[in-house]
Amino acid sequence: MDEKKFLAEKFEANRAHLRAVAYRMLGSTSEVDDAVQETWLRLSRSDSSEVENLGGWLTTVVARVCLDMLRSRKSRREEPMGPHVPEPIADDAHSRDAEMADSVGAALLVVLETLAPAERLAFVLHDMFAVPFEEIAPIVGRTPAAARQLASRARRRVQGSPPPDADFSRQKNVVDAFIKASREGDFEGLLAVLDPEVVFRADSAAQRLGSLAEIRGAAAVAESFKGRAQSARPALVDGAFALAVILGGQLRIVVRLTISNDRISAVDAVADAERIGQFDVDLLT
Repeated sequence: MDEKKFLAEKFEANRAHLRAVAYRMLGSTSEVDDAVQETWLRLSRSDSSEVENLGGWLTTVVARVCLDMLRSRKSRREEPMGPHVPEPIADDAHSRDAEMADSVGAALLVVLETLAPAERLAFVLHDMFAVPFEEIAPIVGRTPAAARQLASRARRRVQGSPPPDADFSRQKNVVDAFIKASREGDFEGLLAVLDPEVVFRADSAAQRLGSLAEIRGAAAVAESFKGRAQSARPALVDGAFALAVILGGQLRIVVRLTISNDRISAVDAVADAERIGQFDVDLLT
């Protein structure tokens, strides 16, 4: 048997599994077909002789393809799939798709549509297909611990049990108040939204731009932000509140915020371009 035919047979043996992964990632049967086809193309172009676990390799590849598709969808600001998910199945030729849709459930897919791409991938691969976080981490460009956090955050959303202080409008009000006070140089306004024990940390790239590596305490952090944030916009970064600093039309710095009891308890500035490129960033109004 020639190698091409052997690979094709192995791929066909995994096709149903790949479609199941892609459907839970994308919620669209037409996109599933595209993702699975792209996975086959990548397999056919690769040297698979060194691959010990072809099924695991294919799962990783289809997950990467789906992640790229989700990010592309988000960058085009497409509307979520909405309550019509899963897509209706047109004819008997797609009966297996109908069974797949029924097995997932429209309600779950609607919730999955609200997740950031990296959250969705971590949750789907780990909770639905038992892929270890050590294998998920390189797909989403995170550490295993960070991948675990993505899945945990997604799980809370899916289960309808939000984390503490997860009320979106309240947290958004805190972020807006922080930006307003920072821009206006309002020291007291900054103190009002900062936890007394707040900690600010900056990565090495932010330090090269003039930031201190660490600042502790509300007064010190408020002083460092007074009169700043002129180019900052509120954002969701991997599903959590942050500031997106945009200079010259480019996202230059991400300031991640941890909010507890309606106050900001941690501020983490990231200016490393590679790390920023791995974030899922949604600018808010």
